[in-house]
Amino acid sequence: MEYLRCIKGRSPHTVTGYCEDLKHLVQMIGKDVPVCSVTELQLRNCIGQLSRQKYSTASVNRFISSLRGLFAYCKKNHYILEDVAIELKTLKRSRHIPRFMTQSEIDRLCQEPDEKDLLWAVRDKAIFEMLYSSGCRVAELASLKFQDFTKDYKSAVVKGKGNKERYVFFEEDAVRALKAYLTDRDLKYPAKSVNGAEYVEYIFINQKGTPLKEGGIRYIVGKYSGMEGVNNPVTPHSFRHTFATGMLMNGADVRMVQEMLGHSSINATQRYTHVTKEHLKDIYNQAFPHSGKND
Repeated sequence: MEYLRCIKGRSPHTVTGYCEDLKHLVQMIGKDVPVCSVTELQLRNCIGQLSRQKYSTASVNRFISSLRGLFAYCKKNHYILEDVAIELKTLKRSRHIPRFMTQSEIDRLCQEPDEKDLLWAVRDKAIFEMLYSSGCRVAELASLKFQDFTKDYKSAVVKGKGNKERYVFFEEDAVRALKAYLTDRDLKYPAKSVNGAEYVEYIFINQKGTPLKEGGIRYIVGKYSGMEGVNNPVTPHSFRHTFATGMLMNGADVRMVQEMLGHSSINATQRYTHVTKEHLKDIYNQAFPHSGKND
């Protein structure tokens, strides 16, 4: 786990997931079994056991990835002579189409804090506009500090998966919403201190004046998109999907979108091209006069 954290630079979520996977391994083969005596057959039996227990394909594949990572580490550090996990193959996954919002849906959600002051309206609007404008992951948005921004607030440096830094950009609506929130924040929590403590350097804070965590942002999105709001439940990641889909629909190069999203693999970005093709197909089927819709 220390190797994953410190050397490989894996995120806390990834490390936690790998740790859970290896706990499953220990439970299935026994905690007293030396790693050097584990066989490929035993590992395949463990994978089969998870499948029989109805684990999702994604969960089984992460388990397989954890096994391969563990035994590659053990081989590299001479704990074992042979890597018995090297031939393990991940399961084929069905194509998952990302959930994205239409332009009217995203506009309505971004306007919702103006109409329903459910929590801290000016802050919540800034969160929505910035998520949509930048394509940030929720963890990236939560970790933004004042020092990360340019002076005009039109761009910022975020640290993504694997501690990789990249620039994200904010259009005029997002910048206006952010400045309005910061003005209101300074009125509620003066710059010198927050409740007698040092000024919080994170951009987004909760109503106690402490940094807003990922879970807090998820709660805010859920509050406004749920029954008390627009009644069209989404997650913070839906903003990211909407950003990527919108960029590609409007002609952005897939490589540029990959860079803006911080994807290490082009394959992760290309799934959005499938979404845009399906969307165009729907438009064609609805609009073309001989599509059969009036038959």
